Amino acid sequence: MEKKAKIIATLGPAIYTQSKLKRLVNLGVDAFRINFSHNTNNIIKIVSRIRNIEKNTRKKISLIADLQGVKLRIGIIKNKNQKIKFNQKFIFDNKIEIGDDKRVTFAYPKILKKLKKGNKIFIDDGKFIFIVIKKIGNSVVTVCKSKNCFIKSNKSVHIQNVDIAFNRLTTKDKKDIKSAIKLGCNWIALSYIQNEKLILEARKLIKKDMGIISKIENKYALKNIVNIIKASDSIMIARGDLAIEIGHSEVPKVQLSLIKKCSHHSKSVIVATQMLESMIENNTATRAEINDIATAIFQGADTVMLSAETAIGKFPVQAVSTMRQTIISAEKYKKEHIEDFKNSIITNKDPVKSILLSVKDIAYNPDVKAIIVFSNSGKSAKLVSSMRPAAKIITISPNINVSRQVSLLWGVHSINSRDAKGWKDMMSISKEIIKKLKFIKKNDFVIITAGLPFGKAGMTNMVRLYKVGT
Repeated sequence: MEKKAKIIATLGPAIYTQSKLKRLVNLGVDAFRINFSHNTNNIIKIVSRIRNIEKNTRKKISLIADLQGVKLRIGIIKNKNQKIKFNQKFIFDNKIEIGDDKRVTFAYPKILKKLKKGNKIFIDDGKFIFIVIKKIGNSVVTVCKSKNCFIKSNKSVHIQNVDIAFNRLTTKDKKDIKSAIKLGCNWIALSYIQNEKLILEARKLIKKDMGIISKIENKYALKNIVNIIKASDSIMIARGDLAIEIGHSEVPKVQLSLIKKCSHHSKSVIVATQMLESMIENNTATRAEINDIATAIFQGADTVMLSAETAIGKFPVQAVSTMRQTIISAEKYKKEHIEDFKNSIITNKDPVKSILLSVKDIAYNPDVKAIIVFSNSGKSAKLVSSMRPAAKIITISPNINVSRQVSLLWGVHSINSRDAKGWKDMMSISKEIIKKLKFIKKNDFVIITAGLPFGKAGMTNMVRLYKVGT
């Protein structure tokens, strides 16, 4: 059984080799995340390896440029894993110097000024806690309140109860967007979104065939979530910072709520952070982690993401294999109990959505083996995917970047092909592809959907039920 939910693996030293990357793709990785918060000096070589694998496997692979944004981070630490003792004093300052076991750079002077005695500073997605005990000039003295505290360079910082407003792209983000375009990235992930303003600004700088993923990781985003969803192409539930912001016990219900909202608005959703955290150091997952992945699939997530598990973990191959097996198991159950998991879509009187909803209903017939979607912009592919049809989704686009982008979507098998010149040419392309798809046999039914006239994006207005062999 093939999985329909997709897997993102974060790039890092643990998987940089050609052999490791290929193994992960063969195991089910559909996209690779480039974390621009860390060193990306070697990334051109890595991307070249990924594109070679794509060519050899004929599987379209998405590349995601995850921008640093205004997400707060500490500076460089001298040691790879710097131990900070429990109850030890530790300083955060804005000095541009390499940190050690006594201090670290926190290059945000305006925020340092706002800190007061009692403020909690969380490091590395909330793993380690430091409490402010006093201020000295442009620095704060804290005390470590975590046992077995080991901090690393450039790790995330979250500060509770300090109002921080960020509504513009940073200079680094703008530079990284240019780099992402040169690398041929298919998605831009925006960090620390608070409202739709950042999305609209980024939209002006990216290519039309690139998608925007908005990361939900703070309470401000939750207040403006509908506008953010509407302005985005996809949503990422970044549970690490989100948990610190709203409390760990609140995350499960927020995750479910966000997945439902994205489904209603026909937008894909990614569940991320600490999905297989234990597999950074261990070759097997905990039962809680397996359940976490399955829950995301049952709730309707399009995609699940691995972060440190593949970037720096000791067992990246095993982590991907575990995630794939869990997805398949959960999807098998969903298929067997399909009536319990059918989702609702809001059409908002959109005629294209209405047409594609009819496609979904037809596709529940067991004789219908596939839906072939001709999509120049990717919009139709996204809509069909969001409707969760029972039949397999085959998307065809003449734009290689669109083909790669939609390969991240639930249930989509993406194919890059020549542009159809007319009705007859569309049928000819469809028949060529059907011949190559082993799961489609003579007398099976295939739904073909496209827009007329050809070549005009966002104009899906045609549905044909085709019996193979006729």
